[in-house]
Amino acid sequence: MIMEWDGQMLVIERIGTDGDVRRAMAAIREWDGRAAAIGLGGIDRYLYVGGRRYVFRQAERLARLAHNTPVVDGSGLKHTLERRVVRQLAEDPQVALRRKNVLLVSAVDRFGMAETLVAEGCRVTFGDLMFGLGIPVPLHSLQTLNRMGHVLGPVVTQLPIHWLYPTGQRQEQIRPKYRRVYRRADVIAGDFHYIRRHLPERLEGVWILTNTVTREDEQLLRRRGAGGLITTTPEWEGRSFGTNVLEAVFVALAGEPPALLGSGRNLYPDESFYHYWLERLGVRPRITCWGAGVD
Repeated sequence: MIMEWDGQMLVIERIGTDGDVRRAMAAIREWDGRAAAIGLGGIDRYLYVGGRRYVFRQAERLARLAHNTPVVDGSGLKHTLERRVVRQLAEDPQVALRRKNVLLVSAVDRFGMAETLVAEGCRVTFGDLMFGLGIPVPLHSLQTLNRMGHVLGPVVTQLPIHWLYPTGQRQEQIRPKYRRVYRRADVIAGDFHYIRRHLPERLEGVWILTNTVTREDEQLLRRRGAGGLITTTPEWEGRSFGTNVLEAVFVALAGEPPALLGSGRNLYPDESFYHYWLERLGVRPRITCWGAGVD
């Protein structure tokens, strides 16, 4: 894909490996020094929970294979963009997000979204144990999520990513589960592969807040009765790309990655970097209403 952004021509290429770590390693080595930026997809490098940062061992090993090209995973953009989007949706009369029942399928990889949903008065169910670990226990408070994150963060970040996240052909499988939790939600938010993984047969009037969806995914949601779709990232050629791609675009345009602030475990990327490029490029959420909404 060739695009012109901010007066510069960008070539954006998605290289799938079907969850094969060796193929991913080979791709990073091949593009190191050739690409302006590399965005890791389907794997987080960092998790931010309650002021602490945890590093996924497998993702860190992949990132360190690149010696000349910056490697990002989208976590810094999630921390800023998704907070902005939730605040905008809270004021948007079409969505009226405030005080809605929200199922956030995984909060530890979207802690900025989790905090802002709660701050805007939403009643949030956190599905981290259910969707990430297969443990049928919903969480209902940030305090509980914090405690869980601090206990499990050092452990789960040492595990292979395919234990926690659907990769390869598993992303195409839908096995309905947790119907009661889905049914209570006015809005289902978070990573689309997690949302899709246990999608119920019907989603009457439910809004979906996510990204990385294709036109086929949109058709699936419409057939199952979803009320609307909100993607936090722009649509390019029929796909709303992930935050890892958009973050890589920012780095390519800037010519350098965002600086890290703080010390020890309290390391956050420079938020001003992301806000600058979000404003400069006019990045806004895409809102598509299919039905009567969530009321």
